[in-house]
Amino acid sequence: MNQHSRIRPVFTLALLVCALLSAPVFAAGKGNLEAGKQKSLPCQACHGTDGNSIDPMYPRISGQYADYLARTMREYRDGSRNNPIMAGFAANLSDQDILDLAAYYAALPGKLSDLKPFMKN
Repeated sequence: MNQHSRIRPVFTLALLVCALLSAPVFAAGKGNLEAGKQKSLPCQACHGTDGNSIDPMYPRISGQYADYLARTMREYRDGSRNNPIMAGFAANLSDQDILDLAAYYAALPGKLSDLKPFMKN
């Protein structure tokens, strides 16, 4: 038996163990759209009922990538992104709340554009 034939079963077993251990991490990364819709009520005051704020002071969040939205909400929650208003809202969000909100807003049609119409010359 050569060296490669002894290593292959060990390597295969190691890959299988890694795959099995990482499966719950990927499964837990899913948000619930309906739950996100219900949890979005406080967000609507600034971001609009559909996440497409008409006030340029507040970002349009509909149609953004879910992982981007989740990351920003976690950063507001842990203080690595500094915004006193968002920090207050995000402070009480659980990881699942964040995933639900991110999934909901990502699923909505976005109206992203540049800010030229809102800019003063």
